[in-house]
Parts: sequence; structure tokens; C-alpha cells
Amino acid sequence: MSYQVFARKYRPQLFEEVLGQDAVVRTLRNAIRSERLAHAYLFVGPRGVGKTSTARIFAKALNCVNGPTETPCGTCDSCREIASGISLDVLEIDGASNNGVEQIRDLRENVRFLPTRGKFRIYLIDEVHMLSGAAFNALLKTLEEPPPHVKFFFATTEAHKLPATIISRCQRFDLRPIRDEVAAKHLLAIAEIEKVSLNSAAAEVIARAAEGGMRDAESMLDQVVSFCGDSISEKDVLAIFGFTSVEDVAALAEHILEGDTAAALDLVAAQFEEGKDLGRLLADLVSLARDLLVSEATERDLPGRRGELLVSLRGKFPARKLTELLEILSAAEAGLRFSPDKKLPLEIAVVKSIQLLQTADLDEVLYALTAAQTGEKLPPVSPLPRRPAAPRPPPSASVAPARPISTPQVAEQAEPAASPKHEEPLVPVMVNEAVAKVWAEVVVEISKRQKIRSEWLEQATDVSEEGNSLRVIFPETLVKQLRTPVAKDQGKLIQELWLKLTGRHITFLPEATAPVPIVEKPSGPVLPTSDDFENDPGIEAAVELFGATLESEKNQKQ
Repeated sequence: MSYQVFARKYRPQLFEEVLGQDAVVRTLRNAIRSERLAHAYLFVGPRGVGKTSTARIFAKALNCVNGPTETPCGTCDSCREIASGISLDVLEIDGASNNGVEQIRDLRENVRFLPTRGKFRIYLIDEVHMLSGAAFNALLKTLEEPPPHVKFFFATTEAHKLPATIISRCQRFDLRPIRDEVAAKHLLAIAEIEKVSLNSAAAEVIARAAEGGMRDAESMLDQVVSFCGDSISEKDVLAIFGFTSVEDVAALAEHILEGDTAAALDLVAAQFEEGKDLGRLLADLVSLARDLLVSEATERDLPGRRGELLVSLRGKFPARKLTELLEILSAAEAGLRFSPDKKLPLEIAVVKSIQLLQTADLDEVLYALTAAQTGEKLPPVSPLPRRPAAPRPPPSASVAPARPISTPQVAEQAEPAASPKHEEPLVPVMVNEAVAKVWAEVVVEISKRQKIRSEWLEQATDVSEEGNSLRVIFPETLVKQLRTPVAKDQGKLIQELWLKLTGRHITFLPEATAPVPIVEKPSGPVLPTSDDFENDPGIEAAVELFGATLESEKNQKQ
């Protein structure tokens, strides 16, 4: 069965269920219900999303024997003629082949004739952007003041080529690409009507390859039916169009994330030898990487088979590295379209991706140094696992959490991380040790969720619980910070966490009345000695992280 038969036989009946253009359908329904019909409608969208089909269904709704109606019967003479394309009241004009001013002048002469059967005489001009400038000028006056029995329906894929004077006289509807699951459902419905056994996985492959175009999906289904007959499996679709299975795409992604260069290149070579479309393979890999990035950023599982395959890939790397990975693959996809050799750009992209993921960046080095300073066990260097944000050391029961201040004096007195020597605390001692301990847990929990915006909470100098109130004192420099919407939102979060940790309802009462702590600066520069470098916890962490050795520098004449 050809595409034209598919489109005319099934798409009008399954329009609202299949095309999924809810906003367009709702607007047209309300226009009919309220009798506010415009004289010209413009349907815009990429190929195969249902622009012409929408216009035909709307024409049936207007010229049905019961119309104008929201639900055309589809059985009266007018509806059947419109569906078959032989209606005398609905004239379909191809703008690409009838784009001259002479054809538009003939149209202007014919608009004065009344409809023969329906209530309106409808002119449906497809690919209207192909009309010449003179033709648009000839159409303009009629479009502005048409007879009451005439309606114009325009369909185009390139609305930017239409004159502004034409667009301003139309009601515009933008149709979006059809979602893969909706297209797959439509293909399964067609296969059921035609008594063709179509595997759901095969329908998903066809829908994904159509890239939002129902016409392409229907044409591909017609081709597969011609090749396979009454039984279609996913393997048949992959073999006909040279696509790579979603399992193989996930396997390639897994090899990249695990740093297995040999296995990744072998998989690419195997797909090339089998005659697979490497451009489609790279596009599917980009799509999978995008889904993985969204899943990591939102911490939500994606539905369907792809979501199940992503479960084993999650948690290997942070979102920032997946973003860089996606940039490499997207750049390779753009270059692959113009490359005569489809294999080489894909192999280069795979190697670059693995090198990126296996290279420690600055954030990971800082994390390792912070972990060494806090006495935590250092993570392995390779392969680099997903690492959470660098945790701040939990404050003691008597001292409020405070950010460390790096000065030469502190560096001079530094000792190994096992027994650090601290100067006098920069902030006053809290009066209530139990309250201070709970406050420290609250600050650490908020820092995990909002790392940057919660730093002001660490500057608390005094915390006390008075009845149902939590009184927290901050330095005077934070007066403006306490008035921001961020501080108010975090105040609500503090109350929720306090209830969760203590079981008590409190009201968060912050005050910015504490004096700003003053740190005395050394009178002169303090130069570190070689012993300071050898005992510095940061240097020790770097030596352990990179497997380096310390060598003494030879004396040189200054």
C-alpha cells in the first residue's frame, strides 16, 4: 500500500490520537464552537507533521452536512469527497507548480462563485512560500477582503519566505515534530488494520529514524512491508535501512565510559563491515549521550528501553564531563555529513571522548586535595569514577562552620593532616553544643543541595534554640544577604531539616548583628622552607594522586 493510501485512509481518522497537535486541535475546536472562524489559516511545520492533513480535516469540519461541527461524520458525500480529493468546494493547489501571477488571477476570478455542496468554498495552497512576488501581490487584496463564503488554508515548511503582509492576514498554527512514541503507536495501528504483524521494537526503530515526520515513517513502513511481507521484526528493519540496534549503541557508550578504546573501535569496525550507516550510529550515540546527561542532571530515570539501558551507564561521570563529551560527539556529527570517509571521524570522536573522560580535570584534583586535608581516603586515579562535590569538613560541636582562609601564616604553621594545629578560632564559641551540632548537620545537608548559594550559612557565629525559635547570629556584612529571596527559601528548608533531625517545629530567626572577625596579617612576607613543602598535606596528596616523587632542588646562585 502506497504512502498516499496510508495518508488518506488512516491519518484523518486517527488525527487527534496520532499527530498529537493538541494546541492546534483545541484552538480549531473552540473557533468552531464559538463561531469565530477566520478567513485565512496558515499551517507551519517541518515535513510530514500533518499540515495538509490538518487542513483537510478542518475543511471536513466546515463543509460536513452537519457543519460547521467539531466532529465531522466522515460518511456524508462532502466528507467522503474531501477525503478522496475530488471535492469541488475544496480546491487543493500546489504552490510549487502554480506559482505564477496568472494562476492567482484565475483564482481571484473564481472566488466569487458560490460552493456547490458545502457551506464554504475552500482554497488549500500547499507550499505557499513557492509563490512569486507578483503572485503574492495579486493574492493580497483578495486575502484581505474575501467573500464570506471563501476560506483560505495555507501550508508551508518555510514561513520566513512569506511576505509579512500575507502572514499578518492569517491565523498561524505551528505544528511540532511528532514524538517517537506517538508515531510508533500510529504505525502499530496501521499494521493492525492491515493485518501485518509489526513488532513494537521495529515500530520504535522506524519512528526514531523518521525524526518526527509521519510521512517518512509511513513510507518506511510501506517499504518494510514490501520487503518482509506480513511479519516484521526489529532485525528486519535494521537490516533494510542499515541502522544499529539500540543495544549496540548502548554497548559503544559503555565502552567509551569505561575507557576501553580497543572494544569501542572494534565495535565501530564491525558495524562498518556489516554495512551499517555510521552517520545514523553517531546520531544515535549523540541522542543516547543527551539522554544520559539529562538523567544525570535531573536524577530521574527515563522511560522505555533506552531508559533501561541507561541505568547501567549512570553514575560513572559527573554531568560536567558528559557535557564536554556531548560537545565532542555533536561536533563530529556535524563534520561527518561532509566527510567522504564516514568511519574516520567516528573513530576520532570515540578516541577523543575516551581521552577526555580519562583525564583528571582541575575539579577532580581539588577534590583529591580536599579529601587529603580532611583525612579521607583518596580515590583511585584511573578509571576516574563519578565523584560527588568536595565535602566540607563537619564542624566541631563547639565551633560554627567557617570557610578556611589561606594566609602565609597558616601555611607556615601547617602540620600533617593526621594532627592539624589550628590557630584560635576566627568565630566565637557557640553557647549550646547540642544545637550547634544539629546546625552543623543542617548546613552540610543544604551545602550538598545548593553548594554555591549556601555559603553564607557557614558564617554563623552563634546558634541558640529559644522555645520554638532558632536564633542564628551572622556578621553585620550579611545584612543584605538575609533580605534576598534565596535566604528566605533556604530559611524554609532549614525549618524542614530541623523538624526532620529533631522532631521539633522551629521558626528560623536570622540576625546580622555580630562583628566582622578580624584576621591579623603578618608584618612581613613569610617564606616557606623545604620542610614545610614535605609536610604539607596538599603536596602529599598530589604525590599520592599522581604517583610522583619529591626531589631536592640544587643550590643555585641568586
